[in-house]
Amino acid sequence: MNTQLHPAPVDHELIEAAAHIARTRCRGDNHTMAAAARARDGRIITAVNAYHFTGGPCAELVVVGTAAAQGAYELDTIVAVGDRDRGVVPPCGRCRQALLDYFPDLRVIVGAGERLRSVPIAELLPATYVWADHQLDETPADPADATR
Repeated sequence: MNTQLHPAPVDHELIEAAAHIARTRCRGDNHTMAAAARARDGRIITAVNAYHFTGGPCAELVVVGTAAAQGAYELDTIVAVGDRDRGVVPPCGRCRQALLDYFPDLRVIVGAGERLRSVPIAELLPATYVWADHQLDETPADPADATR
């Protein structure tokens, strides 16, 4: 579906939830980004990144784990907001791939000001690689088939 022809409404409550966490919980260099996701049941789950020079997890990935810890296994929409009033920040490449693998129908809020929009995660990854599509199925019933 072309989001330009049929744009999804932007979840401003979700943006404000992430912005609130960025303003109140991001302190110093260890926590610089906040994320908020809307679970399928309507709950809003929030989290912050855990920056570390070894590549600590981004806020979007922390929110995935936080959601699971709260029993929310289906997410509909996610947004990340930077500390110090940086506004909405799009997910990095690693997060885009992980979010697509976990939630192929997820929408991501990107853009700024009047250009905010909610887009399918797959739109952020042209020519997507879907990990599950490239996994081997069960072992063939006939062992001879395994060598083909």
